[in-house]
Amino acid sequence: MTIEKEPTEAPAVLLAEAEDAALARKDTVSLSQGQLVRRRFIAHRAAMISTIVLVFIAVMAFSSIGYAGIPGWWDKDYTMAGSVIDGGRPTLSVLPSWLGGPGLAWGEHPFGQDSTGKDYFALVMRGTQQSIIIAVIVGFVATVIGAVIGAVAGYYRGWIDAALMRMTDLFIVIPLLVLAAVLGQIASRTGNTTIALALVLGLVTWTGLARLVRGEVLSLREREYVAAAQSMGATTRRVILKHLLPNTIGVIVVNATFAIAGAILLETSLSYLGFGVKPPDSSLGLLISQYQNAFTNRPWLFWWPGMIILAIALSVNFLGDGLRDAFDPRQTRKARRRTKKEEVSE
Repeated sequence: MTIEKEPTEAPAVLLAEAEDAALARKDTVSLSQGQLVRRRFIAHRAAMISTIVLVFIAVMAFSSIGYAGIPGWWDKDYTMAGSVIDGGRPTLSVLPSWLGGPGLAWGEHPFGQDSTGKDYFALVMRGTQQSIIIAVIVGFVATVIGAVIGAVAGYYRGWIDAALMRMTDLFIVIPLLVLAAVLGQIASRTGNTTIALALVLGLVTWTGLARLVRGEVLSLREREYVAAAQSMGATTRRVILKHLLPNTIGVIVVNATFAIAGAILLETSLSYLGFGVKPPDSSLGLLISQYQNAFTNRPWLFWWPGMIILAIALSVNFLGDGLRDAFDPRQTRKARRRTKKEEVSE
């Protein structure tokens, strides 16, 4: 008497063999969290392109006219006036002659000249330097303040949390531009307008990060490893710095990039209104403010700083988007595309 096998046995055996083969082919090298984040960030095309654009703009700005006494490769000073040549029109040309253009040329004044004969390329590069410095300082100061206040409020809770959050709400209620304008005007009375303005902007732009970090810490403080650290006698400072803040690094890094983008736009607005960087120094917002009336007859004086502001702001936002996807793989574009394909197939 022959005993027939159950019909489900063969598929089960085949499925097990397929899983064994897949495991054998799988790369067994384990990756750290940092390596996984780096791989996901590199795979984000928009973030990588934005990084290249930001590095190019920063290198161009600081290497062209020099900085802090270090000379650059551009031979013109942004403070030196001269004779206006050809109405101050830009000598830069990027349209090849075989396409009907004047050909590829850099020229004596690639970005043109202003009404006093100053080289506008040097002026724009100086403005880019100042805007980048302000944005980096603002991002650092706002990130440190927001992360510390949010972590302390979320960890201690109680009256400390209530006091810190009411202070945060007070900063949120006051219009940011008005508060920054008032404090910026006070800071302008000091010797170094750029550093003082950056510190002031950092002191008023930390509120959003503080609330986000507080929410993360409220969730993390109930985890087992925090209770284990407390039971082993770890101090409050060590628990916050070694166990809580490192686990909120994704939120902190992403919001730091967005703070930098917001700082560039805020500095531009303040300088446009006359509360930011003061002449004889320069910033991108100040250049737009000074030459806004020349938009009809000399539009290049308006477009060059405007395009650089747009390029920096968009690049930083795409960079933040890439960092968010890298730290949170559930938000990656591949996962979203896969979900859409599954919905269509269903």
